[in-house]
Amino acid sequence: MKRLFSTSRSTVDSKEMKKFHLLADKWWDEEGEYSALHSMNDIRVPFIRDTLLSMRNHHELGNPLAGLKILDVGCGGGLLSEPLGRLGASVTGIDPLEDNIRTADWHKSFDPVLAKRVQYKSSSLEEVVEEAVETFDVIVASEVVEHVADLEMFIKCCYQVLKPEGSLFITTINKTQLSYVLGIWLAEKVIGIVPEGTHEWEKFIPPEELQHLLESSGFSVKAVNGMLYNPLTGAWSWRESRSLNYAVHAVKCGSPGEWDYTEPSAEPQHQEPPATTSTSL
Repeated sequence: MKRLFSTSRSTVDSKEMKKFHLLADKWWDEEGEYSALHSMNDIRVPFIRDTLLSMRNHHELGNPLAGLKILDVGCGGGLLSEPLGRLGASVTGIDPLEDNIRTADWHKSFDPVLAKRVQYKSSSLEEVVEEAVETFDVIVASEVVEHVADLEMFIKCCYQVLKPEGSLFITTINKTQLSYVLGIWLAEKVIGIVPEGTHEWEKFIPPEELQHLLESSGFSVKAVNGMLYNPLTGAWSWRESRSLNYAVHAVKCGSPGEWDYTEPSAEPQHQEPPATTSTSL
């Protein structure tokens, strides 16, 4: 297959790498900095599983995702890779931070079931594109796109390594006043359930903008569902509102044509986060 665009640019943000390097050994502390991601598995794993099952004619009892090759982009310590592997999928978790991969490999070693089902690699998404195209049935990018350096290129790389009719699952944060107040000011600066500096409001993306980017890159968006985290109970739930977190399922449906990815002509204008006093809770 012809590669449709150059991957000379990187999706990896070096500033983001520095943030997560400090937390590389914290991934499997369920009461620590990543506790919200642990509890997110309660809704994101069934969402991925049930969506994929609805698209298959048959599945193996006890291993419903058997036969599927999944790429977990920005896998961190393997919080999502492991449960997908236990559902029978063949999972490749990639992360540009080697310390994260070491943590993921260490934790995987405690479960013999995962030995042949899950593999980890210190790699960027564009490096996977350079190795092979149309390789995976599914890509998951959970809480990742708000950290990448080049979202447009990230989406196009996903398109390249997905098989025809392959599924892309994304969870991320909307860019609203409420997401600044609750997701950054309250979560990071007041309650401290997320390490301060984890997120930059300027890099959040509205679901309408993400949907447009996906569709212009050859995807068909099938679902956009709102999500809500309750810091008091530590539980996630699905909500009609997408004003905070949301999940997207998209399917690779056609050729977006010849991509000619070039450097932006100018830096985008800086957008200031809203004042915390402008939204009442």
